[in-house]
Amino acid sequence: MRGLILAAPSSGAGKTTLTLALLRLLSREGLPVRGAKSGPDYIDPRFHEAACGAPCPNLDAWAMTPDRLRSLAAGQGLLIIEGAMGLFDGAPPDERGAVADLARHLSLPVVLVVDAGRMAGSIAPLVAGFAGFDARVRVSGVMLNNVGSDRHEAMLRRALAPLGLPVLAALRRNPALAQPSRHLGLVQASERPDLQQFLDTAADALAMTLDREMLLALAAPLPDAQAAPRLTPPAQVIAVAQDPAFGFAYPHMLADWQAAGAEIRPFSPLANEPVPQAEFIFLPGGYPELHAGQIAANEIFMQSLKNAAQTSDIYGECGGYMVLGDSLTDASGTRHTMAGLLPLDTSFATRRLHLGYRHLAAHTGPFPGTWAAHEFHYATTLRADGPTLFTATDAEGTELPPMGLHSGRVSGSFAHLIDRA
Repeated sequence: MRGLILAAPSSGAGKTTLTLALLRLLSREGLPVRGAKSGPDYIDPRFHEAACGAPCPNLDAWAMTPDRLRSLAAGQGLLIIEGAMGLFDGAPPDERGAVADLARHLSLPVVLVVDAGRMAGSIAPLVAGFAGFDARVRVSGVMLNNVGSDRHEAMLRRALAPLGLPVLAALRRNPALAQPSRHLGLVQASERPDLQQFLDTAADALAMTLDREMLLALAAPLPDAQAAPRLTPPAQVIAVAQDPAFGFAYPHMLADWQAAGAEIRPFSPLANEPVPQAEFIFLPGGYPELHAGQIAANEIFMQSLKNAAQTSDIYGECGGYMVLGDSLTDASGTRHTMAGLLPLDTSFATRRLHLGYRHLAAHTGPFPGTWAAHEFHYATTLRADGPTLFTATDAEGTELPPMGLHSGRVSGSFAHLIDRA
């Protein structure tokens, strides 16, 4: 079991494209390969899974213990971890949770992905600076993205040669490799009818330039997996909303619940499916704001959710939290009636970014105790009345306003729970 990490100096360098191209190419050639994603990202892992057919965990060095990280990284085949943001970009005050932090925990080499589209000789001091910044983080190779021509590639390679770092690929500038995006990230894999064609196009482009032997030689052994504490399921039978409007559920959380004997019953609110009979109902985050009219009109789903609130515990996370409220106003200013199970009104008519790691503590609700969590959304809260669910601080320990609501058997918040703190 071996692995390596694809990181970059900053966001937008092409990490996702190169990771997907690599996963598809190697799996297409018959090499056992799997992907992982650094940090709290729900969207990119589904692309990884589509590229190589293997489950893709999140590896969050801020929210997870080293034992949890090693446990999730373990498995058969070459592990390709896609970084997030820049290599050394983590949470304040000490950049904990950065890709570099994950590289230290797992003792894996880093391949630096550089968007070389607007540089030539300047690539050398850039790469040298990242390679020499922290002796505990091994930058072992470079992948060039957005290369303009053979001449441009020769200039880049000549500039990098004195550094002694192998150039593993030089991917040409290609409009066919551009990916559509929206707020929160890429358009979801499940919404891309052209996804398989895109993955093959990316793999074909990479195949023309990839030094496979050198890349495989750079991969290092994964650390021995340690048993990590598992998350206790909130019930034995759990209904989980799963569709493009409710797609943001962490696989490790669902896997922990199932490992403890819980039964997961998926259903689709967008397809107007009724909530399955269950002791606990989980509405994850996603994009309900893009489907608010359809969700509001889906009477079978809405009525079954209201009925379930009489006999089952219901929890909504971020987008699911908004659907449990009284109303959701979309970006055009249209107000949509939601389930009315929490005294909450939210709006996207005026967007405001909420982003960061959170320390949470709950004394009630289905997830009592302390948690490491993450918040990332653009919704504005117009009204939130009643008892709150969590006390909260940010990554630096600064006290934040209490988060979430609970009313009877229904609760939720904008925070995404990651692991026990």
